[in-house]
Amino acid sequence: MDDAEPGLRERKKRETRLALSLATIRLAVDKGWDEVTVEDIAAAVGVSDRTFRNYFGSKAEAVASRHLDRMREIARQVRARPADEPLWESLTASVLGGFGLGQDDSGAQAGRAADTRWAETIGQILAEPAVRGAVLEADALAQRELAAAVAARIGADATLNLYPKLVAAVVGAACAVATEQSLATRPPEPISDVLRCALTQVAAGLPVPTTGS
Repeated sequence: MDDAEPGLRERKKRETRLALSLATIRLAVDKGWDEVTVEDIAAAVGVSDRTFRNYFGSKAEAVASRHLDRMREIARQVRARPADEPLWESLTASVLGGFGLGQDDSGAQAGRAADTRWAETIGQILAEPAVRGAVLEADALAQRELAAAVAARIGADATLNLYPKLVAAVVGAACAVATEQSLATRPPEPISDVLRCALTQVAAGLPVPTTGS
């Protein structure tokens, strides 16, 4: 019982943290960023305002938490991929998995991105200065964790070797650019398609595209 309780507590904390992050995003889309209060978010999840503040210092941190969780999941999946799988195949599969997408389907997120209003509002939320700052902070932490996962996979030292850090930075940038591209196109392009395209181009060394492609 003593061994199980800490695990249960940690799982419930993760679930509450995720619920608060998703509620922040959902309410900001529905009501507008400036109209959403901490009290609104806490009420939507059924917790106290104090509980929200135990997890996050601001609405922006709550939004950025979703990004951090996703990037950490990518790092976890990189570690779990078959050892003999080529690195960039593992990274692509892990990125799609981190975004909740499969290799052969667009998944629920892609379908949701087809909602133009949703895409426009998410783009506006991500453009908020406070959110941009919080996402940058989260991304720095996420890149360190992804670099460690890549280093472990290739048998390198994550502290001394440049390659894992470069890979983590490039993957993070590719995810950010793909997300922005998906939200900016009209109608919104499925994020799964843009992610695959971005990572394929990166893995190929970013060759200059032919005219019109």
